[in-house]
Amino acid sequence: MTLEPITSGAAPAPIGPYNQAIRTGGFLFCSGQIPLDPATGELVNGDVAAQTRQVLKNLEAVLAAGGLLLRDVVKTTIFLVDMQDFAEVNGVYAEYFGGVAPARSTVAVAALPRGARVEIDLIARTG
Repeated sequence: MTLEPITSGAAPAPIGPYNQAIRTGGFLFCSGQIPLDPATGELVNGDVAAQTRQVLKNLEAVLAAGGLLLRDVVKTTIFLVDMQDFAEVNGVYAEYFGGVAPARSTVAVAALPRGARVEIDLIARTG
């Protein structure tokens, strides 16, 4: 199987040695996105809801670069620094994933890059 890197200028550039996404075997694997503003490269201001919206916008941009939409997503993983943020993140998440929501895991972590409170990665079907 070939690995095809997917890149979007409408999402933040990677802050390490990885691609925004890789397409292979009928799936697109999106690297975790944190709430960076793609124009400035800085963490967005605001609460965890604002951060979650930015993360999902970034993921939408990467999906679009691969010719996909949120409805193509089959699995997400949410990483939270504080599980007390779960309900607020869940509310924003539901705004983006109406209808048949993808499978999902939510994991508490000690810290995220750049002081972010939330990070989300995903897998989407391409076929």
